[in-house]
Order: sequence, then C-alpha cells, then structure tokens
Amino acid sequence: MATAQIRKIQKKYCSRALMLAIIAFFGLYLAGQVAMGKGLLLGTLFSVVNFVLMGETLPSRLAPTKRRRITAALGSMGMRFALMAVPIVLAIRLDTYNLATVMIGLFSVQGVLLADGVLGRRAWREQFSESE
Repeated sequence: MATAQIRKIQKKYCSRALMLAIIAFFGLYLAGQVAMGKGLLLGTLFSVVNFVLMGETLPSRLAPTKRRRITAALGSMGMRFALMAVPIVLAIRLDTYNLATVMIGLFSVQGVLLADGVLGRRAWREQFSESE
C-alpha cells in the first residue's frame, strides 16, 4: 500500500473522529459536563496520533530480516501503548478530565472505522438489491 493511500485513509477516518468528538464536546459543554467533553477530546486526539503513528511505522515492519521486523513491530507497539497511557494517567491525576470519556475517546478512530465498515456494507447491499 502506497504512502499516499495510507495518508488518504488516515485523513478520512481521523477527520471524521475529530469532527464527532468536537460535536460531542459542544453537546456535553452545553449540558454542563465539561470534564466529560474535555476527556472525549483528549482521548480522540491521542487516538488520532496513535492511528497516524501506526500508518507511519507500517513500512518499517516490512524490513528485510525477520529480526528487524520483529524489533520494529514490538518497538512500534510499545511506543503506541506508552502514548495511549498518557491521557489515561492525565485523567486519573486531574479532575478536569473524565476517565470514562477519555477511554471512549481512545477508541474513537476504531469506532469510526467500524461504523464505516458496517454502514458501507449496508449501502453496498442496498445498491445491488435495487439493480435486481
């Protein structure tokens, strides 16, 4: 998969996740749940960074030797896990972020990917059932 294709996919899903998080933040802000909204935004930002890092490190996992591939994969995974721990630690230590919504935000890009897959299949089925 070419780098341009990876960046296109990242832009599509990350922008959708951020847009949904911003809309949810404003809704939670209007409802008086500022800590929940801030937690959702923080988690989503780190989810986006994690997704981008995953795409950036993908070519390094195709190293010529098995040892280098394993080292690159484990190093990438460890770095991303450490990155994902940052908003959780912040939410535990600071009252300005809600821990539950931080965790929801950390899975926002994956949620957008899943929703796109489910809705995309549904639209695909509808398209082909109309042609019959």
